[in-house]
Amino acid sequence: MLTKIINRLHKQLPLIMVGLLITSAFLFEKMSDYNSAALDKVENFLYDVRVVMTMPGGVDERIVIVDIDEKSLAEVGRWPWSRIHIAKLLDELFDNYDVTLVGFDVVFPEPDDSSGLRILQILGRNELAGIKEYHDAVANLEDQLDYDRRLSKSITDRPVVLGYYFSDELSSKGSTKTGELPMPAFHRDTFKDKNVQARKAIGYNANIKELQDAALTAGHFTPWIDNDGVIRRIPMVYEYQDNFYEALSLVMVRTLLGIEETKPVFEEDYNTGYLSLEKLSLEYLDIPVDKYVQALVPYRGREGSFLYVSATDVIHGRVDKKILQDAIVLVGTTAPGLFDLRTTPVQKQFAGVEIHANLISGILDQTIKQSPAYVDGIEFIQLLLIGCLLTFLFPLLSPLWATFVTLVISSITIATNITFWQYGDLVIPLAASLILIFIIFVANMSYGFFIERRGKLQMASTFGQYIPPDLIDEMNFSEDSYSLEAENQVMTVLFSDIRGFTTISEGLTPAQLSELMNAYLTPMTKIIHENRGTIDKYMGDAIMAFWGAPLENPNHARHALKTAMDMLERLNAIRVEFIERGWSAIYIGVGLHTGMMSVGNMGSEFRMAYTVLGDAVNLGSRLEGLTKVYGVEIIVSETTRDTVPEFVYRELDIVKVKGKDKPIGIYEPIALEEEITDEELAEMEKSKKAISAYRKQDWLNARLFFEELQQMLPERKLYSIYLERINNFLNNPPPANWDGVFVHTTK
Repeated sequence: MLTKIINRLHKQLPLIMVGLLITSAFLFEKMSDYNSAALDKVENFLYDVRVVMTMPGGVDERIVIVDIDEKSLAEVGRWPWSRIHIAKLLDELFDNYDVTLVGFDVVFPEPDDSSGLRILQILGRNELAGIKEYHDAVANLEDQLDYDRRLSKSITDRPVVLGYYFSDELSSKGSTKTGELPMPAFHRDTFKDKNVQARKAIGYNANIKELQDAALTAGHFTPWIDNDGVIRRIPMVYEYQDNFYEALSLVMVRTLLGIEETKPVFEEDYNTGYLSLEKLSLEYLDIPVDKYVQALVPYRGREGSFLYVSATDVIHGRVDKKILQDAIVLVGTTAPGLFDLRTTPVQKQFAGVEIHANLISGILDQTIKQSPAYVDGIEFIQLLLIGCLLTFLFPLLSPLWATFVTLVISSITIATNITFWQYGDLVIPLAASLILIFIIFVANMSYGFFIERRGKLQMASTFGQYIPPDLIDEMNFSEDSYSLEAENQVMTVLFSDIRGFTTISEGLTPAQLSELMNAYLTPMTKIIHENRGTIDKYMGDAIMAFWGAPLENPNHARHALKTAMDMLERLNAIRVEFIERGWSAIYIGVGLHTGMMSVGNMGSEFRMAYTVLGDAVNLGSRLEGLTKVYGVEIIVSETTRDTVPEFVYRELDIVKVKGKDKPIGIYEPIALEEEITDEELAEMEKSKKAISAYRKQDWLNARLFFEELQQMLPERKLYSIYLERINNFLNNPPPANWDGVFVHTTK
C-alpha cells in the first residue's frame, strides 16, 4: 500500500510542485511586509461575518447616548448650539438626573460669540471708550453673556470628558491646529527602544483653552477607516509631535474607575526582537491592541444597542430619571446633516457616537477581541500545515473525494477559527487559509481535467480495442493511473479454440467464413467484456484474453472461470443458430491458468500491442491444447483451482506439458458447490478413488474403478485414457521412482 502511494505521488510530481509553490507564495506573503489588497478585502469580509454571527445583542443600559437629533435641532436651533444650551444640558444631567460620567463626541473649537458680548466689548474700546457707565454695564453683563465661561463653570469639578479629533496625511483637514490639546498620556521616552507604531497625526481640532482647562481631561474620537470605508478599530493612542494621546472611550473608562494613568504592557516580538505593545492596562482591566495600538470595536449589535434620549428632552427635563440615573453618558449626534454616520461591519449607516459606546462597554466587560503579534505565527503554521497536507493528499484522491476533503478541511478551519474567536477572544486571520485551500483544490481539479484527464482519455483510447466501454468509463473516473509500461503481476489468462476449424472452413466461401467468425467471436467477446476481461488478440478462430490488467482485479481468476463457463453455455445457442443457417455445429476447448505474467505494451517500433507474456501464458495455451487430449471443454490449472475454491472440479491428471519440466495438476470445473448434483458428486468421489489407486500403482483396483466409471459414462474419454495407461503399465511397469506424472510431448 505504501509503495503504491509513493509511486502515485511520484507520478504526480508536477502537481505536487505546483501545490508547494502556491503554499510558498502564501507563506512569503505572510513573512513579507507586502499586503495583498484582494486578500485584505476577503479578510475584512470574513471578519465582518464573524462579528455579525457572534454579536451578543441586547441593550446595555449602563451607557446612555444623549442624541443631538433632528428633534433637538428643530427645538433648540441649528448646530453649533450656543454654549448656554450645552451648559444647561450638563446641569440637567448632573443636578437633575444624577449621571455618573459625561463624555462628548463633539468638539468646541471656537469661542461662542452668539451672545453679542464681544461686540459690546469692541464698542467699549472704540466709540464708547470714555463712557464709564457703559463699561460698568458691560462688566455686570459679562457673567450672563460669556457663554464659554458659563459652560466652563458647568464643566468644572464634574466628571466631564471632552472630545476632539486628529487629522493625518489622509485627512481633508490636513495640518490644521485648532484649540487646546489635553495633557498627553505618554511621552516618546515611554516607548524608547520598543516596537510601537501608533498612528501619527499632523493636525488636530480640539476644544478652546477655557473649556479644556475646566474639564478633567479629554480624549480623541478619531476612528481608523479601513480601505473599504468600514470602521473596525479605534486607535487607543494617537501620536502627535512625539506625544501620545488617548482615545475618548479609554479616557472615560479610566475616569469612571478613578485611575490616574494607563499602563502599557509589553511582550517580546519574536519577529523583530523588540518589545511590542500588546495591551493597555487599567489596573484590573486590559485593552488588547494591535501593532498600531488600535483596539477592535466589540459591536454588541446593530444601531440601538444602547439607550438613546433626545438632547432637547434632557434640556427641558422630559426624560424619565430612571433611564439616566447613575448612567455613563455620551453626547453625540445621529442627525444626518451633522455627518457623524459611519459604515461599520454591522450596519452601513451607524451613529459614530455608538461606536465609542461599544468600546466603553467592551472595555468594562473585557470582550474586546485581540490580535497579538504571535497570531502571525499561528497563521503561518496553519498555512504550512494546510498547504502541505492538501498538496500531498489531493493527488491520491478522486475529484469527488477531493471535493469532500476540501469541504471538511475548510469546515474544520472555520470551526477552529470561530472557537478561538468566541471563547478566546482571539482573532486569527482566516482568508489566506481558505483561499489557499480553494486555490490548491482548483489547481488539482484543473490539472486533473486538462492534463491528467487528457492522459487518461488517451490511455482509454489505447485500451479501447482491448476492454469494454464500461471499463473505459471506469478508468476515466478512477483515481488510479494506468501505464502501458510492462510490469509483472499475478493474472489469469484464457485461451479458446474451435475444434476442427480447418475442416469447417474448407466447406465455406470467404464471405461465409467471415460471417461465421463474426457470429461466433461477437458473443464470445461480449461475455469476456461482461466479466471485466481484456481481449489480447484473435488468432484465426482462437481467442486470447486475460484478467487483472489494465484495471486491477483481485477476482481475476474467478471472473476468468465464469467467462469460460458462460462461453460454453452461450455456445449451445450458437450451435442451434449455425445449424439453422446450414453451417456446421462448432465446439471449443478452453484453457485457464493463473500465475505471474508480464503485461504491457510490447512489440517493435513499427507495431505495438498491449499483451501478456511469460511461462504462465504459454502454460495456459498448452492447457487449451490438452482439452482435445482429455476430451473435455475446459481445463484449469491447480493454481486457478486454488484461487476459485467455490467451484467443484474433476481432477484430470498431473502432467508435464511440452517445454516444461515442472509438473502441474489439471482439472475440469464442473459447477459451483451449491449447483452440483448428487450423481456428479458420486462420480467425483469414485473418480478420486480411481486416480488415487492409479498413483499408488494399484493397477487392478484402479482398473476396476475406471471400468465402472466407463460403464456409467461411456462417452467420457478420460476413463478410456486411464484404462489404456493401466493396461500398458501392467505389461510394462513404470520405474520405482514413478510419481504419477504424465509427460506430454506435443502441444
